[in-house]
Amino acid sequence: MDPTEFEAARATLEAERARLRTELDAGIESPGQMTYGSQAAAASQVFAQQRDLALRDKAEKELELVEAALARLDAGTFGRCLRCANEIPAGRLEALPWAAYCIACQKLVAEGR
Repeated sequence: MDPTEFEAARATLEAERARLRTELDAGIESPGQMTYGSQAAAASQVFAQQRDLALRDKAEKELELVEAALARLDAGTFGRCLRCANEIPAGRLEALPWAAYCIACQKLVAEGR
């Protein structure tokens, strides 16, 4: 990767980090006080809270991946697969800037190998 590509990757990753931090800063609304006979409303509120918690967990994990990619940029190892050390294709990094593995190694990692 040339310096321009590294700077573009850094800008993309920093923008994603800012977006995720903003998302995580938004609070999760807890269910309000329930009254008798409002089971449907309670179920809807609990469902919404569980959905928000799951989305928050996903955002936290994505933020960790983005932070790790920024650390690889600083260390000079960005764009290289953590498993095989081959270059990660530019198209993969364009689609998933925080990718840590090439596609072949990602499949192996996902399978637990």
